[in-house]
Amino acid sequence: MESQSNGERSVLRTPLPKMAASLFRALLPLAERREVLEDLAAEHADRAKTHGRLAARFWLWRQLVGSLPSLVRRTWWRGWTGFEPSASRMESGGPGIETWIMDARYSTRRLAARPTYTLLVVLTLALGAAGIAAIFSVARPLLLDPLPVVREDEIGVLWMPGDWSEREFLHLRPDFPGFQRMAAIRPLDATLEIPGEPLRLVRGIGTSAELFDVLGTRPLLGRTFQPGDDLPGAEPVAVISHGLWHELGGSASIVGRRLHLGGTARTIVGVMPRGFWFPTPAVRVWTPVALNPENGAGIYALFGRIDPTVRLDRMQGQLGAIAARLRERFQYLAQWDKTKSPSITPLREHFVGDIRPGIVAMLGAMAVILLIACVNVAALMLGQVGGRSTELAVRTALGAGRRRLMQQLVVESLLLGGLAGLVGAFLATGGFKVLVRSLPLGAMADAARLDWTVLWAAMLVSLLASAAIAVIPAVRIWRGNLHGTMATTRTAGISSRGGRLEGGLVVAQIALAVLLAAGAALLLRSVSNLRAIDPGLRMEGVVILDATMPTELGNDELRRLVLDFLPSLQALSNVRAAAATLKLPLRGAGHAWGIGIEGKPDLPRSTTYFRIVTHDYFRALGMEIVRGRGFLPTDRAGTERVVVINEALAAKYFGGEDPIGRVVQTGFDERGERVIGVVKNVAEANLTDGPVAARYMLYEQVPLMWHEVSFVLWAANPEATPALMQVARSTLQREGRRLALQGTVTMESVVDEAVGAPGRLVTLLSLVAGLALVLGAVGVYGIISHFVARRTRDYGIRIALGLAPGRLVSEVLGQGLVLLALGSAVGIGSALVLTRTLSSLLYGVRPADPQSLAGAAAALLVVGLLAALIPALRAGRTDPVSVLRQE
Repeated sequence: MESQSNGERSVLRTPLPKMAASLFRALLPLAERREVLEDLAAEHADRAKTHGRLAARFWLWRQLVGSLPSLVRRTWWRGWTGFEPSASRMESGGPGIETWIMDARYSTRRLAARPTYTLLVVLTLALGAAGIAAIFSVARPLLLDPLPVVREDEIGVLWMPGDWSEREFLHLRPDFPGFQRMAAIRPLDATLEIPGEPLRLVRGIGTSAELFDVLGTRPLLGRTFQPGDDLPGAEPVAVISHGLWHELGGSASIVGRRLHLGGTARTIVGVMPRGFWFPTPAVRVWTPVALNPENGAGIYALFGRIDPTVRLDRMQGQLGAIAARLRERFQYLAQWDKTKSPSITPLREHFVGDIRPGIVAMLGAMAVILLIACVNVAALMLGQVGGRSTELAVRTALGAGRRRLMQQLVVESLLLGGLAGLVGAFLATGGFKVLVRSLPLGAMADAARLDWTVLWAAMLVSLLASAAIAVIPAVRIWRGNLHGTMATTRTAGISSRGGRLEGGLVVAQIALAVLLAAGAALLLRSVSNLRAIDPGLRMEGVVILDATMPTELGNDELRRLVLDFLPSLQALSNVRAAAATLKLPLRGAGHAWGIGIEGKPDLPRSTTYFRIVTHDYFRALGMEIVRGRGFLPTDRAGTERVVVINEALAAKYFGGEDPIGRVVQTGFDERGERVIGVVKNVAEANLTDGPVAARYMLYEQVPLMWHEVSFVLWAANPEATPALMQVARSTLQREGRRLALQGTVTMESVVDEAVGAPGRLVTLLSLVAGLALVLGAVGVYGIISHFVARRTRDYGIRIALGLAPGRLVSEVLGQGLVLLALGSAVGIGSALVLTRTLSSLLYGVRPADPQSLAGAAAALLVVGLLAALIPALRAGRTDPVSVLRQE
């Protein structure tokens, strides 16, 4: 060995470049390394003298590159087969990579011989890593990634978004105290008309000219809006998204072209860059609105960029000044009073405020699953390595290198991680799609992209943690007394140090599983309470078609579009009733109008929900007329204006009086509208709202219109609803002149949407909780199985001495019950604290609901005992004769 060391040192003194020498040394077998390196050094030195150092280096690297395929192939073959040529036996040993290949082959055989263990570890690790990768991919763009604006912390949204009017904005526009710029925006979807193509809907925003100055984002092509673009009579212009630009050909010459958007020929003045969106990724076109100082309709939200000298959280003085200016100019009804409680919301909080609780809840749930996965894998690996204590001790006593044994454990962990990575990638792809569909993301779903980095990072962290724990018993064996280890390993039980560590890990994952199950139980009860609310509407067999009409059409043209298309829907074979409305129930507040009652001059000024409908609206939605009558074919344009009110309006404004025949003043003309009927209350805005006053008027008799409409179809055969949806879509696209389809849904899905985030989260969180219960059961099964395997000799002797097998089964089940009880206690304690984060998602149930907590603990107790029963029965069937014969 001394001569070898001297030879190696002589090689190191040669003028071979260090990198080339290191590569050769890494790939050459030990028996051949010295000779080859010396020959290379001699030839290199000779060529350096003859042809120069540059030519010598070139020759050396050419030799290295040319030899690499053969050396790598030889290294792989020797590592995989374990073959050692006879010429190398005196100085055995090849490159380090050969030992890794050998260990990979050995670990592959071991894992194949233990399919249950391998499957549990791979699936557990894959589920944990895939889940956290999928949910983090959803959460990152919404909660962490910068928004596509400049300095988002300087942009805020004024209070009561969606309720500001053009009149209020123009009054404040010359000077918004504390703000550099302020913009007013409102939804303004547009119909896109391209010759030779069907009319289609483009999601859009109507805005004042300041919008892009507030956001600070510059266009990719052309310009954004400039002062004057929102003045009456200005040339119609538009800015389009990067995606719409590509759909229209992706040519730079699009700037200056005209497109028919919303029935108006607009000049495209700019294209926004890739990745820009505002206020949601679904918006594809921005158009300036001709602002009218007389328009008092509250349909705008105000976005502003503050002065650099102030902060969003210190704007109360400036906001108070804005409220004071509003108070000087306008008078408000109590429910619409903007002079009270002025506030500003940061831009990101405005975008994700309603989504945040659901995302945070799922992110926390998947983090818990990943933690359970880590604990479970660690416990499984710990049990396996602990079961090999005798083997490791014997191999160490016979001269096996401890580094090599450690390397084998690491290689086995890496193989498990590689398999889990492949399975996890598949699960993450599917899970991400499910999360995007199921979470209450709305239009923000388009911003989510699967993040593969998180998947591999989660896999690596889980694997490193598990491998580190798996190495603990091996290190303890090597540091301890080998003779004692070999003598006691076979009888070591759950009370050993390894057993206590395994037990602690299982208790931890049981506690986490109980925590998740408690959260799922709370959401289940909350959703059950929400679904128990009767919205007062027919849900089965009702189809909704949402459509948009060109914005430039007048009221008469809009009305005719709707009324002319209704007979086409009514003529469909499976339709019992067809109607139209501008505002469908359960889709939020809006469309409110002032009200007066003839004969009650002292009635305080107020508003009620105002619904414009067609004749069969009540019949299509199953709304019962409790007094008077509904609309008749004789009620049409040119006849006396009539109105149907709901019970809440009758109770609020008429008390014990009979409202039939009374006149309601809406402001269309002095004659008002005569009340002809009272309909039962329905959930007009939100599912959890109490009865609110609402009135219904006919399309034919109302002088104003909006550009969105919902068609309601009641199917004669509810089972044929899917077919009716398809036929109705085709009918609208074929016969609905200048109607652009927004979407087709059932009334049941509208109710599901109204249930909100809890309804969407409950299924996901229940699946996650079920997964946690399964993982907890796997942990209990694994540790009890290891307990039984280590005590087999002890059980055989005790049964031979007369112990009843049933007593043995009870004893093993008792071990599992202790773990389950400890884990449940810790889990319930954690749930009492952490489930408070779900309070914003709960309805009719407290975060510390004892029924939910007890149900979660009971579910895990049942699942855990069933998991422990399998190894317990195996312990009771121990054959004492076989055990004693082995001795």
